[in-house]
Amino acid sequence: MTAQSGRRDAERGHALSSFVSVVVVALILVAGLVVDGGAKANAARAAESGAAQAARAAVDAGATARAGGAGNGVEAARAAAEQELAERGLAGTVSIRDGRVRVETSTSAPTVFLSLIGVDVLAASGSAEAELRTP
Repeated sequence: MTAQSGRRDAERGHALSSFVSVVVVALILVAGLVVDGGAKANAARAAESGAAQAARAAVDAGATARAGGAGNGVEAARAAAEQELAERGLAGTVSIRDGRVRVETSTSAPTVFLSLIGVDVLAASGSAEAELRTP
């Protein structure tokens, strides 16, 4: 074996280990997109579902309050929506204007793989709107 042939074998080993390193990093990033992306999708679904349920609760409470003679039911509607958000552990805002209840929520999902590149949390949000029917 000549000195030149030994050098080529050593160079081939370095090139192969560099290639393997790049592939491993790429696989970790793809796994991060799949796993952490799924977690974000679940968080977004929970935020959207929570907003919809809070809007429904607001409309129901407002209707019940009006039927019981407690005015226009706006405060009961707001309280019911805020309670629903609190029970689900979601941060959010409830606004009632012109007979419409709008609920906007936000939440986050911690990352597993993407934290390796400095992305620790993925934010998600949801919103829903419902109409307070007046008699």
